[in-house]
Amino acid sequence: MPLHLHAIFMQSADPPFDSREIRAHIERHVGAITEVFPGGDGVEICNAGPSQRRPWHTLITCGMSAHRIAVPETEPDAPRYLELMMTLPEDWKLDAQARTDGNWNWPITELARLAAMPRTGERWLGWGHTVAHGTPPVPYAANTKLCGVILAPSLVVKEGFYELHLEQGRVAFFSAIPLYREEMELRDRQGMAALLGKLIDNDINDVVQLGRRNVAKKRFGLF
Repeated sequence: MPLHLHAIFMQSADPPFDSREIRAHIERHVGAITEVFPGGDGVEICNAGPSQRRPWHTLITCGMSAHRIAVPETEPDAPRYLELMMTLPEDWKLDAQARTDGNWNWPITELARLAAMPRTGERWLGWGHTVAHGTPPVPYAANTKLCGVILAPSLVVKEGFYELHLEQGRVAFFSAIPLYREEMELRDRQGMAALLGKLIDNDINDVVQLGRRNVAKKRFGLF
């Protein structure tokens, strides 16, 4: 990160981290962890597998919050510690073969990429931020045109999961909700509330749908 940018960030040493607290929080509010995938550099990606109550795979990072986010002084209420999640349909393939297939493994790859950002200082992440997949954005896989995410509280978990209060501070859990390029552009033009309103109006939550409607497009063009 350029030196002139360091001056605007609040700096702090990384806090002590205990993955047991994160795992217990996941199992208390989401469901039993059925498998764990490596996310690199001390980060795990836990899968709370499908159940009768929650018929989805819920991938949740465990270890991103080991690194304090360098939040700008202009955002005093933004959480300094984050974990991220992505919710996948029950029939999403996560077996060993699928984890080498770009059509199926990109949620794990994307969560690992996002989780590394506080550690690398590439950028800070907070509520309503969008992160594109490439510049310019390119689809995550050949079977979808989704090409970025927006960070927001999940619509498919109870509010008790949103935060975990630990000795080192408040850990926020945000969903990384996949978006189309036009939806990210809509967010940039009209703001987070406008985009979320259109998603909710179209009954779109954060469960990944590879070919869902693009809410930033009309039949004959953009809104």
